[in-house]
Amino acid sequence: MKRLKSLFVVLVVAGIMQAGLAMAKETVVVYTALENEEVVEYLKQAKQELPDLDIQAIRLSTGELGARILAEKNNPQADCVWGWAVTNLEEFVGRKMIKPYKPAGWDKIPSQFKNPDGYWTAIDLYAAAFVINEKVIAQDKLPMPKGWKDLLNPAYKNKLIMPNPASSGTGFLQVASLLEMLDADYKTKAVADNKAWDFLKELDKNMGQYIKSGSKPAKLTAAGEYAVGCSFAYVYSSLKKKGFPVVMVLPEEGAGFELESNALLANARHEAAAKKFLDWAISKKAMEGYAKFKLGVTYPGIAGPADMPALKSIKLAPMDFPWQSKNRAKILEVWSNLFLH
Repeated sequence: MKRLKSLFVVLVVAGIMQAGLAMAKETVVVYTALENEEVVEYLKQAKQELPDLDIQAIRLSTGELGARILAEKNNPQADCVWGWAVTNLEEFVGRKMIKPYKPAGWDKIPSQFKNPDGYWTAIDLYAAAFVINEKVIAQDKLPMPKGWKDLLNPAYKNKLIMPNPASSGTGFLQVASLLEMLDADYKTKAVADNKAWDFLKELDKNMGQYIKSGSKPAKLTAAGEYAVGCSFAYVYSSLKKKGFPVVMVLPEEGAGFELESNALLANARHEAAAKKFLDWAISKKAMEGYAKFKLGVTYPGIAGPADMPALKSIKLAPMDFPWQSKNRAKILEVWSNLFLH
């Protein structure tokens, strides 16, 4: 009986210790715009490498994330953002809703991928791409597009799908890249006078749908609902692995791209835990995890996926992030007035 009592005491003590360990975990609430498939994999790694953190990650689309942070301005619910478009982040720096923080290892990230004062640090870039359904192209006897201008062909009427730039970072980078590539004077004229709007009006004649998500155009195209999905490179790789009849084309004019970045939110409830997470989020190990999905990560010397073109081989559009961030609201206003009808 004494042995049984002793065993019971040991089990109770062990249970209390386990409960204590669980309670000792620091909570960190993270908002992210990374794709769901990525978040699942990255969190597995993060939870192994940060056993003292209870990481509560909430995935939102690029536009929804910003709207949520703004709505919570006077009562912040999140502690940091992870993998959010830098053009969106910059706006919140100006609103004084981001607190500067230079994570451990910050000096290893090249200067073009971080704010000099530590307001944000980029972890990767993603690029615009056309995901094309080969079966639909063959069945409807459509030409294979090489770039944006090819999509003006009337043969593509109602066979294109593109993200709404107001809700999707991918949609915004596509529109922003065209505004810069198709009008050399984009900096010196009003946004509404940009020559690219005429091009986008012509493109609209062939557009079957504008949709909230950046990955959905590729997924619906893979399912055979459209011929061409204006999406981004990673989602093509995912669909190809699943056996869908898709090919990827990077626009010959130049592929628009965006930096996905991390930042500490002002007035974070769990600031110490958020800093630990942000330290991990730019570490070499974390970057190696991102590189399984991304065209390029910001930590030097880490190659992207084997089934994707090397970053150095891609013609990237000349993205002017400060101009895009400054003019974001106006770009979205003009686009919405023209195409949300």
